[in-house]
Amino acid sequence: MTDKEETMEVSDSPPSEKKNGRTSLLDSGEDFEVVDEEDIDDDPPPLEDAGGGKGKHADESEKEKEETGPSAPVEEWLDVLGNDQLKKKVLEDGEGRDSRPQKGQNVRINLKTSLTDGKLVEEQHDLSFTLGDGDVIQALDLSVQLMEKGEKALIQTDAKYAYGARGSYEPEIPPNAPLCLEVELKEATDAPDLEMLPPAEKIALASHKREKGNVHYQRGDYAFAVNSYSIALQVAESSSKVDINPEEENELIDVKVKCLNNMAASQLKLDHYDAALKSCVSALAHQPDNIKALFRMGKVLALQGEYTEAIQTLRRALKLEPSNKTIHAELSKLVKKNSEQRGAEQAMYKKMLGNPTSGSSTQKHRAKSSWGLSWKWLFGATAVAIGGVALSVVIAARN
Repeated sequence: MTDKEETMEVSDSPPSEKKNGRTSLLDSGEDFEVVDEEDIDDDPPPLEDAGGGKGKHADESEKEKEETGPSAPVEEWLDVLGNDQLKKKVLEDGEGRDSRPQKGQNVRINLKTSLTDGKLVEEQHDLSFTLGDGDVIQALDLSVQLMEKGEKALIQTDAKYAYGARGSYEPEIPPNAPLCLEVELKEATDAPDLEMLPPAEKIALASHKREKGNVHYQRGDYAFAVNSYSIALQVAESSSKVDINPEEENELIDVKVKCLNNMAASQLKLDHYDAALKSCVSALAHQPDNIKALFRMGKVLALQGEYTEAIQTLRRALKLEPSNKTIHAELSKLVKKNSEQRGAEQAMYKKMLGNPTSGSSTQKHRAKSSWGLSWKWLFGATAVAIGGVALSVVIAARN
């Protein structure tokens, strides 16, 4: 079963993380740590003589430095992550450190994407995204945080922080391809207040974030997909101070259910079965007859070994959509597995109890034999007694 959903272009951008309490995978710090330029010291500490003083030569050196001004940086490239896989070089200075964007802000950039052999792959003007939300490749999300407004920079990134081992069809990027990105930061603004956002814009924004999750899912980046779906849910579920009509409310619910279904699919890929089950339950709370939620819930229950509940859930889904071949196939597979499991359990119980069937039949045979002997003995004893009485009567008669 696949999610066929229309792609929606959204002009609005998501809210600030600080204002709305959102969390992002980029905040975890598990995979990388952003290095601030302030932490980089290009000049080695001054040498001292054996006596611990600076001496005459050191004083002359400092005086010369004051006259000539600060020395040029040793390295033009900034190693963003400290692993030589993501580097940034300033081409044109910006407006200063105070103009650097913050996570959760909306940024607008001009971008040229090229392969390392110089081939231009894509050129985008006025590309907008929310910094830190995973809307773009990691190389951009990390490097733009270190740019100043008006700055132009060249970014070299390993495939790990770009399109990875799968590459991309649009733009056309080969698998495992390192890239050169030419970026100009044009603008950085605060995200809109979700509570004051009109319902139509909120629906469009949540749908936009969900589509970003779909892109991550198609690339196999399931953890980032979950992150994008979570952000979309937070947008859709945020409280509103603006009136909303029933039709818009139903649209928001529809966006929520789509996000929850897609999140469950991503969590299944990550083997997070409990989380996937919760996502399915939440989706069914909004739409009890949602086929996709029922199908995924059945799969999760089956993977957890709950075959009986899984079969019941899939039968419920099949009743709603009898012609669905995917549900038919999954249900048949589960019924077979369930039968095999029950047969194996019965065999195990028999083995644990020492074959109770044969034991009970033996006991019955022994009991039957003992009863047969008892009746035979009783019959014989009775016959002897009757014979003795008859003999006594005959003797008495003769006498």
